[in-house]
Amino acid sequence: MPAKTDDIKKLVEERLAELDQERNKLLKALAALDGGRSPGRPRGSGSSSSRTRSSSGKSAPRLPGRRRRKGGTRSEHAVQAVADNPGITASDIAEQLKIKPNYVYRVMADLVKEGRVTKQGTGYFPPESDSGSE
Repeated sequence: MPAKTDDIKKLVEERLAELDQERNKLLKALAALDGGRSPGRPRGSGSSSSRTRSSSGKSAPRLPGRRRRKGGTRSEHAVQAVADNPGITASDIAEQLKIKPNYVYRVMADLVKEGRVTKQGTGYFPPESDSGSE
């Protein structure tokens, strides 16, 4: 049965190569999403006491609310994901951008309306540059 073992070994090695490629894609996506935020501290991790206490007399603490965008918008990231991977699904985009799929569906619907991407079946594609008219 050594031939069977060799076949299995070859399949495992091929799959590992595929996973390495996928890992590299995800690392690139993560780097693009990082946008300058320190990786060790998640959003909204400040202590609640620091928000309510103002005994120092200095500037008031920042109130919770909308944070400023440092990189591109989710729409821009989604368009880039579609450009890099034509036919990508909303679930795959959500996984790549590390956001919930229901939010991706809303973003993608807006992008389709704006003509920035097209949808065919479950996949999203870049808009066709040659639409028959110039």
